[in-house]
Amino acid sequence: MIPLNLETDSLRAIYATLDGLFLAGGDDINPAYYHQAPHPKTESHDPQRDSVEILLTQWALADGLPFFGVCRGVQTLNVAAGGTLIQDIYSLMPGSLRHDYDSKQPRHLATHPVHTVAGSHVAKVLGAQANVNSFHHQAVGEVAAGFHVTAHAPDGIIEAIEREGNVFCVGVQWHPEDMVEHDEKMRNLFRAFVSAI
Repeated sequence: MIPLNLETDSLRAIYATLDGLFLAGGDDINPAYYHQAPHPKTESHDPQRDSVEILLTQWALADGLPFFGVCRGVQTLNVAAGGTLIQDIYSLMPGSLRHDYDSKQPRHLATHPVHTVAGSHVAKVLGAQANVNSFHHQAVGEVAAGFHVTAHAPDGIIEAIEREGNVFCVGVQWHPEDMVEHDEKMRNLFRAFVSAI
């Protein structure tokens, strides 16, 4: 856990102790970071969290530090590397599957499949297809340079991206942390991250 209210020097000192960087889910990112005006459906954001997480991610990318991001984490990864987001799937991608399931349902419940790209980190862990949970209304839009899509939903929504090269730098759009007690494949995603450290 890294505090958000630190001066850059203190933040850098904490970062220097890290073996890997994990970013969790959360609120929408300020679209100013990817040079877009806010969509009416874009939800409130946390300026401190945005700035700290984007800075940490940029440092990790520059240093080749192992990285794993979930939900907001994959979005932060893409934005920090120069990509964009779809600010509201339903408004901007008509005909899409439902991706923003009610938090009242069990969070480990799988709601749709994802198809992975052969040879990717996620494919090595999950196989060609896996069933995932889904609690998001935004998604990766234009993929940042140096990254490639490694999983997508049946409607084409990007579900995972990875940085080109051998370093473990992976973001997934679902919440595997909520599925680890019910799906060994999801636990293995975390094992793959830890093994890369």
